[in-house]
Amino acid sequence: MRSLCQMGAYDSAKVVFDCMRSDGHLPDSSIVAFLVSSYTQVGKFDLAKKFLAEAQRDKVGLSIFVYNKLLDELVRWNMVDEAVCLFREHMELHSHPDTFTFNILIRGLCRMGEVDQAFVFFNDMGSFGCSPDAVTYNTLINGLCRVNEVNRGHELLKEVRTRGEPKPDVVTYTSLILGYCKLGKMYDASVLFDEMINSGIKPNAITFNVLIDGFGKAGDMLSALSMYEKMLFLGYFPDVVTFTSLIDGYCRTGQVNRGLKLWHEMSARNVGPNVYTYSVLINGLSKENRMHEARDLLRQLKCSDIVPKPFMYNPVIDLFCKAGNVDEANEIVAEMEEKKCKLDKVTFTILIIGHCMKGRMFEAISIFNKMLSIGCAPDTITVNSLISCLLKAGMPNEAFHIKQTVSQDLDLFVPSLKRTIPVGTNMDIPMAV
Repeated sequence: MRSLCQMGAYDSAKVVFDCMRSDGHLPDSSIVAFLVSSYTQVGKFDLAKKFLAEAQRDKVGLSIFVYNKLLDELVRWNMVDEAVCLFREHMELHSHPDTFTFNILIRGLCRMGEVDQAFVFFNDMGSFGCSPDAVTYNTLINGLCRVNEVNRGHELLKEVRTRGEPKPDVVTYTSLILGYCKLGKMYDASVLFDEMINSGIKPNAITFNVLIDGFGKAGDMLSALSMYEKMLFLGYFPDVVTFTSLIDGYCRTGQVNRGLKLWHEMSARNVGPNVYTYSVLINGLSKENRMHEARDLLRQLKCSDIVPKPFMYNPVIDLFCKAGNVDEANEIVAEMEEKKCKLDKVTFTILIIGHCMKGRMFEAISIFNKMLSIGCAPDTITVNSLISCLLKAGMPNEAFHIKQTVSQDLDLFVPSLKRTIPVGTNMDIPMAV
């Protein structure tokens, strides 16, 4: 059976297993454990559960490790309900769950946002002779913060501190600090950070990055920079997340030049940018109409290994279209396609309006048709803009054809469009976004 599983012949292994049982040769716990583990790793959960059920029927003793392995894989595959059922149907009666068992279930439920259900298992731990550990509390606190119940998470931390065991660690505090930062409650995040330091718990790079990002998003760049300097003082190396958070903060507060200075510091420190570093700096430059500098960043992106997203290109394409330079906008689109970056609805809408404003109506129609051909659903802004421009250009037949195409071909995408496109009126042209 081991050889068959290693060869991937799982059906044959099951046949051998059934033959053993029918011949009166009961498999021992090591064989069942191996089969459950093997079938679990390849996602054959139903068969793995059958092995467990048959082993229980044959009174084959199995270690909790076998059950935990199956539970862990179910949770990893986001089959949390199945994991809960496995526990209720098999483990409550036929095994002795341990703390790791409960941690797996609590982790899966918290990941699914079912925090209250996770607390049901947390409260049941004592009845099985299990005690929560640091992982249990960290998972619950992180789960509460993910559903924005940060105050409840903080209360749980206070409970842990009062009990004295298990001791909270950097993960506990960082989860809560992140929760407060996401809610914009930077004072509470700072108080927690100080409490962590005073408790003798050292922050890690993630803690600093979370706080730097939180202060940056709150527009408090003095505090963000102070946290960055503290990070350096304690010997932590800033990474791409650190720099991206700082650049984003400076761009949000209109200090794009300081963001650019950090961009060059990244290079000096040999820290490579990621998708979001490019995006925040391009957005910042675009908001200040510095389209040529933004364009230079796109040229650098072209030479990188980064797989880009359309939101990185759209602000620059929009700037060139509004400046009347649709040829340069088209060049950027060609670079997008060369980098295997699909145009999205915003890209197409910007291009259609840009070509219309230059009087290049047939190119605008061609772009619209391309949009449909790749399955990108236009919205009312896209369609109304094109029809309005065609009518103003004295092309009612083409406008009618666009409306007819929408009515016939786009029911699956935008069924409301047929009711919102009046061809007989001269509509205003919306601003490209």
